[in-house]
Order: sequence, then structure tokens, then C-alpha cells
Amino acid sequence: MEADMGTKRTNNHDVGAVLKEAGILLAITLIAGLMLGFVYELTKEPIKEQERRAIQEACRAVFEDAAAFEAADYVPSEGLQEQLAAEGVILGSVYEALGSDGSLLGHVIESTSKRGYGGQLVLYAGITVDGTLKGVSILDISETPGLGMRAEEVLVPQFRDKNVYSFIYTKTGAAADNEIDAITGATVTTKAFTNAVNGALYMALELDGQGGDGNE
Repeated sequence: MEADMGTKRTNNHDVGAVLKEAGILLAITLIAGLMLGFVYELTKEPIKEQERRAIQEACRAVFEDAAAFEAADYVPSEGLQEQLAAEGVILGSVYEALGSDGSLLGHVIESTSKRGYGGQLVLYAGITVDGTLKGVSILDISETPGLGMRAEEVLVPQFRDKNVYSFIYTKTGAAADNEIDAITGATVTTKAFTNAVNGALYMALELDGQGGDGNE
């Protein structure tokens, strides 16, 4: 009998210890959760402001004339989405480029090609209301060093201040405004980059009500 009582006291002690440890762990979890929530609330607005500034700077890099940029709610037409999907291009965020008086100067359009040599290639294109491509900025690229990674150096300057319906690339030297010299040894990158820029141009046409299927 005494042995049984001793066993019961031991079991009760073990259960109590387990419950105590579980209570401690629960308290630690609750405190950690509260601290994380506090830190999140404390940093939420500064992070949003930092993201906003980063977007403004990225937009200004391709549309220097604008005084401000505002996010625009826009969904490409099904026809445009299907056409660009066939070329491996996806359209992303759109920002209105505004003048100091609030007038609409054009748009900054995010365009992604999933057919870069090293994966996806993401860019911003600044396009005025009259269809002039003010500039292109690379947001994400992972091409081959010394080849496709030369896109910033070789491709980006060729698109600046061009007013054309779309671009094509050539390996024999550009002879017209709509022609882009390909990066030597990096045709895949050049094609992906050109298609992404064209996607942004087609999107700008839809925004300005001048088209939408990407075909003349």
C-alpha cells in the first residue's frame, strides 16, 4: 500500500512538473508573440515609407520629368495578356507619372520576361502619353556575367527617348529607331529584354486608349 502511495505521489509530481513546464513555455510564447506584434506595429509605417521611397526613386529613374508617381489600378485586356504570355512576358504594377500641376505625363510600367537565359528579368519602363519611351531600368536580372549581365550597359541606353510602336533586335547593327543592337553572345537575354519592353509599350497603348492587342 505504501509503495502504491509513493508511486501515486511520484506520478502526481511528474504531472505537476510537466504542467509547470508547459505553463512556462506558453508564457514565453505569449510574451514573444506580444513582442513581435509590438515590433511589427513599431516598424510597419517606416517600412512602408521606405518601400514608397524606393518605388518613387525607381520610377524617377525612368521618368525624370515627373514630379510624383501614384499607383494606378489597371488590369490588361485578356487579348494583351494572352499575346504577352506566348512571349513569356507578364505585366506588373503601373504608376501614373504626374507633373507638378498634377497633370498626367505618362506611366511607369513594370514588365517581366520569364525567358531570360538565367531566369526572369524584371524592368520598369517610363512611357509618356504620346508614346515616347523615356527610359528603362532593370529591377531584377540574373544573366551570365560578361554576356547577358551587360544589359545595363548595352541595351538600356538604346531604348532611351525612342517613340516607336515596338522594338526588334538585330545582330547586324541598328539602322532604325525601332532596332536594338543585340548583346554579342547573349541573344536570349536581348530577346527577353526586348519583349519585356514591348510588353510595356503595348500596355501604354491600352492605357491611352490607342490599342490593346499589340498588333498594327
